[in-house]
Amino acid sequence: MREAPSVGNHVPRPPPRPLALWPLYLLVAAAAVLGISRHLNIDVQALLWGAEDMAEYLSRFGTPEFSGFTHIAKLMAETLAIAVWGTAIAVFLAVILAPLAARNLSPHPIVYYAVREALNGLRALPDLLFASIFVAALGLGPLPGVLAIGFHSTGFLGKVLSEILERVDAGNYDAMRSVGANFPQLVMWAGWPSVLQEAIGYTIFLIDRNVRVAAILGLVGAGGIGMELTVAFRLFQYDRAAALVLVVLAVIVTIDYFSDWARRNVR
Repeated sequence: MREAPSVGNHVPRPPPRPLALWPLYLLVAAAAVLGISRHLNIDVQALLWGAEDMAEYLSRFGTPEFSGFTHIAKLMAETLAIAVWGTAIAVFLAVILAPLAARNLSPHPIVYYAVREALNGLRALPDLLFASIFVAALGLGPLPGVLAIGFHSTGFLGKVLSEILERVDAGNYDAMRSVGANFPQLVMWAGWPSVLQEAIGYTIFLIDRNVRVAAILGLVGAGGIGMELTVAFRLFQYDRAAALVLVVLAVIVTIDYFSDWARRNVR
């Protein structure tokens, strides 16, 4: 009987080491940065030359003037109200539209695509453009700011909520359909209960974001502290503008910490 040939101590040669591609990635990234800089006419040398002018301009804000703080606080409260009411409109509309834009819930493909594109359109238009339109139609004041935030935020929140509804386990929906649930019952008893915590977290984040937006919308006359800030800049009242900026910053930082705490503790 012939014996099998002995393999011995022969060890197969390891495969060749793969080529290190990081120099290629670095070269591509450098070329992309250079191309973008040329396309946007970004001149680093001019930026360095203008550093002294920027430092001189920022030094004008060194002595904030908090006289009339009661008026500033009232304007900041108005800004917060604009953000809250705008978010409330967005939540109301998004809760209605999101199930229609969810692929696994929408009652018909035409409804799905129509609502989906409507949300894309609301999200595509910037807040400032919405605010400019509403200011032209309704005049100066907080109402245009509320509507601008509400419509734009509906596009964002509606898309997010529709996507988290699509991630719900299909078994939840099938169980409700098996007992004859219609579309509203499917949404109320299988959809929202499954995503409630995540939806609340996104809503809290949206309030945090909309407070910042509300402070900016005042630049086009949509109410709040932004209008006062615009007047201060136009009249070269840098001390007054510095006080307004500090108040906005303090409120936004406070809300940021609160929203972070709320997102971690929402159950």
